[in-house]
Amino acid sequence: MNVDTMRAIDRYAGVPLTFLATLVVRGWEFVRRPARQRPKNVLFIELSEMGSAILADPAMRRVAAWEGAQLHFVIFTKNKPSLQLLGTVPDANIFTIDDGGLVPLALSTLRFLRWCRKKKIDSVIDLELFSRFTALLTGFSGATQRIGFHAFDNEGLYRGHLLTRRVSYNPHQHISKNFVALVETLQLEEDQLPFLKRVIDDSETQLAKVTPTREQVDAVIARIYERCPHYDPARSRVVLVNSNASALLPQRRWSSGSYAQVIQRLLAWDPNILVLLTGSPDEVPDAEEIASLVQDKRCHNFAGGVSFAQLPHLYAASECMITNDSGPAHFAAITEMHTFVIFGPETPALYGSLGPTTPIYARMACSPCVSATNHRKTPCQDNRCLQVITPDQVFGLVQRFLEAKATVAGVTRVPE
Repeated sequence: MNVDTMRAIDRYAGVPLTFLATLVVRGWEFVRRPARQRPKNVLFIELSEMGSAILADPAMRRVAAWEGAQLHFVIFTKNKPSLQLLGTVPDANIFTIDDGGLVPLALSTLRFLRWCRKKKIDSVIDLELFSRFTALLTGFSGATQRIGFHAFDNEGLYRGHLLTRRVSYNPHQHISKNFVALVETLQLEEDQLPFLKRVIDDSETQLAKVTPTREQVDAVIARIYERCPHYDPARSRVVLVNSNASALLPQRRWSSGSYAQVIQRLLAWDPNILVLLTGSPDEVPDAEEIASLVQDKRCHNFAGGVSFAQLPHLYAASECMITNDSGPAHFAAITEMHTFVIFGPETPALYGSLGPTTPIYARMACSPCVSATNHRKTPCQDNRCLQVITPDQVFGLVQRFLEAKATVAGVTRVPE
């Protein structure tokens, strides 16, 4: 379903529906007066962002450490693979909602409500910022404890009063800390207005890491060699380039021409560098556009070259990755590979990778232009916040990193 269509439905249908849902749910609970209970079956809701499934992992692992607690998750079908990279939530406890159209969306939503009763969900943590759809899922889940972000005195963010504990979204701290605040609120005995009144330390958002086996890395190396005859595992230094960004926010794309210039400079600087243009099978044409601009046998269109589950294995076989602010920056964070992430409409202060990374951000007066308050939709059609980031700037950062890495490894520096 088109992103703008989903936004429109969430706004124009979501506001009256959440108002009516509030009357129904609160009325029912006024009569029934459910008792607060210790969290046992905890459901996380995060539908639309693949990267957020990684950013929420530290918060989910806190719940997994609670005695007797079982983790559950609901996500759009197309985004499920991102949740499976770390395997924090058992596959049997993941429910997927089909957003391929209104009818599939409605049917899978009804199945979700039945699934919640079957799983005996008692607590829900809504990770979405101000989505009315997830507010409805939360309210009708049957859970007696419902935690999420509330607008309080902010205008224009109404989504009913379906939460039993309302957390103040903090737009001045990283989203992963906001997620931890939701989890901590669920465990508190006393009420606070608003939640959560404590400092969340950086150490509380450390990601778990994935360490691929030698066999897994070798399988990816064999795949690279199959697609790229000029690849020499003993000499080649693989640099990944992800030029894609989701349809949710196409303004995050740095231009193909800029990527091509960086790649050309890298290839000219070091004859051992091999550039792989990554992406999903659907993104093959985008990668091919860059490959055609570069026109070098050491730059290959590798989109769809490995499965989603093999991405950590590919990262383990690579030196670094240059990427737009998109899902791969967060997928790579579960490995030790360094990323160079180009930001524009959003800020690394809120959505930066939790792994080894160098954010590249111009800090223009209009940036970031997307936020929780505008449902991540910007009127901008001229992303100068990315255009002012030059290929020379990006090349210089990557070059210095690769030089330093080669020095540590005892490799002779390649002259310019």
